[in-house]
This record gives sequence, structure tokens and C-alpha cells, in this order.
Amino acid sequence: MDPSQVRVLPKLDTSAGHTFIQPSKRINEGQDVSEFLSSRAYIDIMTFLLQLNRSLFPTRLPDGRVQTWPLNCEAVEYSAPVRQLQQLLSKLEAIFEEAPPDTGPRRFGNISFRRWYEIVESRATSLLEECLSSELLQTPSSEPNGPTAEVELLAYFLGSWGSPQRLDYGTGHELSFLAFLAGIWKLHGFPQNSPGVEERAIVLGVIQPYLELVRTIIKRYTLEPAGSHGVWGLDDHSFIPYIFGAAQLAPALSESDPVPEEGSLPDAPAPGGVAKANVVQRERQDNLYFSAIGFIYDVKRGPFWEHSPMLYDISGIQAGWAKINKGMIKMYNAEVLSKFPVVQHFPFGSLFSWERDLNAVVPAATTRTTATPRRTDENTQSAPQPAGPGTRAPWANTKAPAPSASIPRGVPLALSGTSRLPPGPMAPTQAPWANPQPPSGGSTAGDSASGHVPTKAPWAK
Repeated sequence: MDPSQVRVLPKLDTSAGHTFIQPSKRINEGQDVSEFLSSRAYIDIMTFLLQLNRSLFPTRLPDGRVQTWPLNCEAVEYSAPVRQLQQLLSKLEAIFEEAPPDTGPRRFGNISFRRWYEIVESRATSLLEECLSSELLQTPSSEPNGPTAEVELLAYFLGSWGSPQRLDYGTGHELSFLAFLAGIWKLHGFPQNSPGVEERAIVLGVIQPYLELVRTIIKRYTLEPAGSHGVWGLDDHSFIPYIFGAAQLAPALSESDPVPEEGSLPDAPAPGGVAKANVVQRERQDNLYFSAIGFIYDVKRGPFWEHSPMLYDISGIQAGWAKINKGMIKMYNAEVLSKFPVVQHFPFGSLFSWERDLNAVVPAATTRTTATPRRTDENTQSAPQPAGPGTRAPWANTKAPAPSASIPRGVPLALSGTSRLPPGPMAPTQAPWANPQPPSGGSTAGDSASGHVPTKAPWAK
């Protein structure tokens, strides 16, 4: 999907009849990810994401002025459904009082999270009925005595808060909340407004408060990162705030303009500000990207480049926040929607259908879509999957340089001495927007006699 060609997520025509079904697991092995990437569910998720993304770009008004959309923007009006969803988040936060953190010894997540989740699960139906319209929840199925829309929304709502079994939270849970909101959209749960108006209210009025609530849950119950890349991942827990936050700082556009691919607002903070605590503290109040960075500062210690090397590398992009936004969308597709460990728990019903999209291009199988082998006998070792093109980890040089004590600004991590090869299926692919060609004019540090050319950071020109 081209981010500049954004279409609107279509809403259900319930007058034509629609059959709701209980969402179920369909991604059981790595090969199923390719089917997911050809499904109607995938198209709908990406459509909704790009729709929200465009709404966060500053708006060029007819008189030439530019309207930006920071957090707590007074120019954004919250509709009744948005305020009801805010009330829903507040009710979830209030349940904290009924599940105080356990004070006993533990190595990983706090077991009291299970108690909080059990309460939420037991009250989920009443919580949704209190905060969403009955017409939406009870949208009937055309099949006699079939389930209503509430059954499908409940599955995505309950999948949004982390795993009570594993005591973790990650981008798969974030994806579930995005699907929850997209399901409400498809069911006509948000009012019809001018393009971008309701989408902005959803991001600033619902998604950002959701992210803040999740961060509180993570800290309160010390939840582990789910399926994390470790130090080589973008973020331990979230991804979408980096997409939307980059859009907030990108150049302004009018309604008919394509989404810009380079540049920034004239007064936007430099991307390198993420490595400066004072800049992060100042900007986190207004921007989703810096708000997410601020949470990293809250929970991690040490040099930023050391605990968040990918975000540090991205902070060196010179082409502006629009370039970062475009790259983040490609990376979300590659590192979230195309990763088996992330999407394996996503359930499919009628709102997000497993059926193949008629216009879908069947993706070629690569290591990112075959992250786990097909099922084999327990005692049979499967053959390793061949690496597809463009899936090399950025640090995977044939001859790694000796470790160094520090990384000066401007040295890509792929060429620095900090290589810590992550095992298993979550090894990140090469940055999707990276230029695979080496710069002209001689060899690069790390070249070998065999002609190996090290991969480059996404912003390397």
C-alpha cells in the first residue's frame, strides 16, 4: 500500500445482511503469515492505520496558515463515542485499586496482573455496554440466533491489555486495540465528519490515553516485553506512537496533497533530540513520538544509544520527520504485521476476515513470514529456512569489527562494534527503507576481501 494513496476503511452495509462469527485463531505456523498478508483483515488494518496516520499531518488551511495537531490540542473536538471510550479507559484504570501489586519476591511480571485481567474479563461485557451504544453492540447477524457484533469486539478488546499467562505486553496487543477501534469504525460507531476530523480525535483522544494506561499497567505490574527483539527492537512494547508522532512533526498538507515523503515542520525539534533528556521532557507533552521516548527514559537507564540503538540510529535521519514516518510504516509492516510471534494470536472473524482479498498480491515467502517451521514430529528437527532477499539483520557482517567502548554520532550501528546477534524468529529484518547500494567512492569500513558489503542504516545517503 502506498501511504500517499490513502483510502477510507469501508463501513458495513448492515442492510444487506451480515453474519458475525466468533473470532478464532488462524495463524498456527510461520507459513500462515503469508496467507494473512493476502487477507481482507490485513488490507483493512493497513487502511485504517494509514487513514489515522494522514490525519495527524499538520493541515494547510485555505488562508495559508498551518494547523498542527499536538497532544491536548484545543482545536480537536471529541465526539460522543470518543468520550465514551475515554470513560471506558478510566473504568479500567479504576480497577487498579482492586488488584494491588503483589509484594512477594518475583523474577518477572507481577502475578497481581492476573487478578486485574480476571476482573476486566469478568466485567468486559458490562463495560462495553456501559460505554458503547447498544445499537452498535447488538448489530444483529443475518443468521438466525447468530452472535452479534459484540462477540467480535470483545475478542479484540480483551486482547488489548497483555497476556495474563505470560505476564507480558507487546505490539500484538497494541494491534488488537487498533482492530478494536477499527471494528467500531466499521460498525458506524464514529460519526461521519470531514476527512481527518474523527480520525484525529481517535488518535489524540483514545489511542494516546490507551498508550498512557498501558504504560501504567507495564510499570505497575512489571510486565515483560512480548516477543521483543531485545536491544535490537524499535521499542519493547509499542510501535504506532512512532508512526503518528512522526506525522505530527512532518510538513503540512492540504486535503488534496499526497503524503510528503521528506521534510519537517519549520519549527519541529530535530530527530536527534531523542538522545537529549531535556528535549524529550519538553516535547513528550505534545508529541506521540517523544511521549513514547519519554517512557523509555522512565524505565531504562544508561546511554540512549546503548539501550535503544535502532531509535538512536533513526535519530540521525537528515531527510526529516516525513522520511521517518514513511520508514516507520514500512517497518511496522515488516516487523509487526509480518512477524509470526507477533500476529500468531490475532483472531479472525467477520470484521477482520481471513478470506483472501481479491486484489492482494501474494507475498513471496521470506524469513520474516516463515519465522517458525511447519509442524513436525516432536523429535524431528526441521531444516533451516533460507534467508530471503532484504532480510539480513543490519549487524550481520561476515567479519564483525572489534567491540568499541562508545559509538560516536554518525557511525551506523551496522558498522559499529556493538553487534549482539539475536537468536530466533524475532531477529529484525534489514530496515525496510534502507538503500541497499553502498555509497559511491571507495570501500566502506567492514568490507572484506570476499566483496561483502555491510548493510546501511535507513537514513544513510
